[in-house]
Amino acid sequence: MTSIFERSIQSTAWNIGASLTGAVVLFGRSVLLSRWLPVATFGVYAKAMAVIALAAVLLSFGLNAAMLHRSPETQNEAHAAATHFTLTTIFTAVWLVIVLTGSYLFTKGNLRWALMVIAIATGLNNLTQTSRSILLRRIIHRRLALIQFITIFATTGIALFLAWRGVSLGALLATNVTTALIALFLHYLWRPVWRPQWRWQGPEIRYFLSFGSRTFLSSALIIALNKLDDLWTGAYLGDTALGFYGRAYTFATYPSRVLATPVNNVSGGTYAELKYERQQLSQAFFRTLALLIRTGFLLGGWLAFVAPEFVGLLLGNKWLPIITVFRLMLVFTLLDPIKGTIANLFIAVGKPESIIQVRLIQLVILVMGLFLFGTRWGIIGVAFAVDIMLFMGILLLLWKSRRYVTLSIRKAFLVPTLALSGAFLAGYGTLRILGMSEATWGSAMLKTAIFLLIYLLVLFLGEREQVAGMMKMLHTSLTRRKASAAQ
Repeated sequence: MTSIFERSIQSTAWNIGASLTGAVVLFGRSVLLSRWLPVATFGVYAKAMAVIALAAVLLSFGLNAAMLHRSPETQNEAHAAATHFTLTTIFTAVWLVIVLTGSYLFTKGNLRWALMVIAIATGLNNLTQTSRSILLRRIIHRRLALIQFITIFATTGIALFLAWRGVSLGALLATNVTTALIALFLHYLWRPVWRPQWRWQGPEIRYFLSFGSRTFLSSALIIALNKLDDLWTGAYLGDTALGFYGRAYTFATYPSRVLATPVNNVSGGTYAELKYERQQLSQAFFRTLALLIRTGFLLGGWLAFVAPEFVGLLLGNKWLPIITVFRLMLVFTLLDPIKGTIANLFIAVGKPESIIQVRLIQLVILVMGLFLFGTRWGIIGVAFAVDIMLFMGILLLLWKSRRYVTLSIRKAFLVPTLALSGAFLAGYGTLRILGMSEATWGSAMLKTAIFLLIYLLVLFLGEREQVAGMMKMLHTSLTRRKASAAQ
């Protein structure tokens, strides 16, 4: 039987491989669409997506969490699935009527068109949640991964073709429609794991609604924290400003998609298995936190250092106004994955209310920051407000986490902070000595080489023993895995 650490490493490796492939394709799509489409188009699309995302909190109402939760009411999977699908169908129908009516009456032009298309696609996609929940209950992720890959490649091909042919907003909306149609086909038409059925039994209905209502606030707060800045920017600063801000945010979050997301997908199960063993839980939590901090500082710091080259050469001159915002949003990239793994810890130990308390505080901080900084400095102020909100939230979560794990903040943050600072100082010092000020491919390669060399060198010198220990454990895990496969 392999150790929890070894199983976590193996699971993380599979998740990173799948995530990396998708991230590369989506990154290429984002770059090309950014070069081909107008800035304001991204603003309209981001505003519509933010509105639908906030409204969709009512659409799900925590029903998926109720389906995944093990209880007497969900013990019979077939009955639970039918009840879940019945409520999902009702919620989707009512939600679509309300959202489509509101979009038609209170909006106009491209925004109305975008809201209605995204709403219909979201509603159709929501009907597949029962099948998704069944696969998650059975811990069968291969089909979900297949759907994800097909969706990424199909939406990318369609969006790029339409954009190349001169279609602007429609190219972005096509990704939502295509995603919904693929989900319906691969969940319910192609070798379905479950065929749609309806069931109405009082106790089961009451269970789903009761459990869903308890997770509703947490989901609403997550969506509000993720989308409120988009809504505020679009409402107060306009579509073009939101287009700049949205693209900066999109590209700044790619590093977390590559590593942080798959790592956090694994960490939740690991924490749950160790929740009664404080020492082992503390070790697992620190290893995950340390990995996220060191890789986040590496990727985020590097992108911040080469931001002029990244934006000017890769995206085009029309996106140069986002350089400062892009750098500020990279702070989000450094910190957001940390928030995710701490949230997983609280869920694993059965204290989700601690997360809700912190998110309420974060929401207040965000609203205050948007009006205080956003009205003065535009999208730069918005990015600054988001960073403050996230930083304060992580401080509160780390403080609360000490009740369940033993953690050294100094050990977690000191060396990577020194490595990041040293890499920046060495890089800017070298550029100043060489007199390089223009953004060129040569300067991008030089900056990359200097940053990576100094960062990794400082990190290795400061944590030689930890690095050697990690490499030894990884080698042992891989050796056992090969020996098991050979048998």
